[in-house]
Amino acid sequence: MNSWFPDVPVIPFEGPDSRNPLSFRHYDAGEVIEGKPMREHLKFASAYWHTMRNGLDDPFGSATARMPWDDGTDSLENAEQRIGAFFEFLEKIGIEYYCFHDRDVAPEGATVEESARNLEHIADVLDRYQNETGKKLLWGTACLFSHPRYVHGAATSCSVDVFAHAGAQVRQAIDVTSRLGGSGYVFWGGREGYSTLLNTDMPRELAHLARFLEMAVDYRNRSGFEGQFYIEPKPKEPTTHQYDFDAAACLNFLREHGLMDSFKLNIETNHATLAGHSMEHELETAAAAGALGSIDANMGHPQLGWDTDHFPTDIYLTTRIMRIVLAMGGLDQGGLNFDAKRRRGSFEPIDLFHAHIAGMDAFARGLKIAAAIREDRRLDDAVQIRYASWDSDLGVSIEAGQVTLEELESHAKSVGEPDLSSGREEMLESIMNDFIR
Repeated sequence: MNSWFPDVPVIPFEGPDSRNPLSFRHYDAGEVIEGKPMREHLKFASAYWHTMRNGLDDPFGSATARMPWDDGTDSLENAEQRIGAFFEFLEKIGIEYYCFHDRDVAPEGATVEESARNLEHIADVLDRYQNETGKKLLWGTACLFSHPRYVHGAATSCSVDVFAHAGAQVRQAIDVTSRLGGSGYVFWGGREGYSTLLNTDMPRELAHLARFLEMAVDYRNRSGFEGQFYIEPKPKEPTTHQYDFDAAACLNFLREHGLMDSFKLNIETNHATLAGHSMEHELETAAAAGALGSIDANMGHPQLGWDTDHFPTDIYLTTRIMRIVLAMGGLDQGGLNFDAKRRRGSFEPIDLFHAHIAGMDAFARGLKIAAAIREDRRLDDAVQIRYASWDSDLGVSIEAGQVTLEELESHAKSVGEPDLSSGREEMLESIMNDFIR
């Protein structure tokens, strides 16, 4: 078998004093944090579409990435060659999971039948590599946005024939994800939204989207797929407005259509930024609803207003993410998928390793810092103290729905003007800074 990365060893853990760029300084897979090894807290996955298929082109320039494993054709032979390179990469970087879109791994055919045959053929190849290496599929999904037929959306298309094509593609992708032992399946509405309301029947499109998801749930139940279904929020791009705008919009949609029991959310940092939120906000919103399922680990650039998909290297960001993940006891069937791409100037194959090492080390540091903050308890205690009045008899009764407005009025008269305390925001930020070393 060809080696596509002959000069790259299996990446070792060498500790924080290492100056070897092809080593982990903080990610030690076996280190135990809060009773579990780091590899279980940090179920890293590599995104096939960015790692193997992203040529690093942008709206102002052509592709720069050097990918010797790719001859530029849509042949099945070339698709197999890419998969060989991908699994060599996974083995050497030490990532146990991967994610894919159907059209990233297998070429689209001229007909529904040919596309299905291509995907099944490639599933055989992926299955073989998984068995040989022990790598696992975190989740799969269908690419319902790149083909010209999806110009007006897929599940929300104005064409019922396009809706049918989308259904066929999702059914096939669910089957392959199930066959490969995927832990989940993601629905991302890349074009499920509108460009202008002048030609859009929004209520009808939303109803169609709900019906599409109901059909998918029905198929999952009948087919025996046991993986978790996820919806991934994103506010815009390429549409003006997407119906899965943010976590709150997705949760509202699921509740409205009786789908809360069937879906969780896959939250991406860069999408949170585009929605005008912090990643912390989006994760808390999903977690509070019991719907935080998985994370796309990347980040945006503060000066660039589009989906730049940088690798996550901000220690404050990874710490805040892991505080929430630890507080909820982990991601269960989900993980941390590096939906991130190298910068256009980082075009050599070895840069794939540098990029993933940077992200893995950043999350390892975030995990350790988050665990230290939880053990210290000052931040948690500050929150508990701030809401202490709600632990009184009155507060408990209000939360239990046992108090009337008249009773609240009587209490207000008896206590007079409330005595408020400071939020101590700057002090808490300072405490947080103490742990970022």
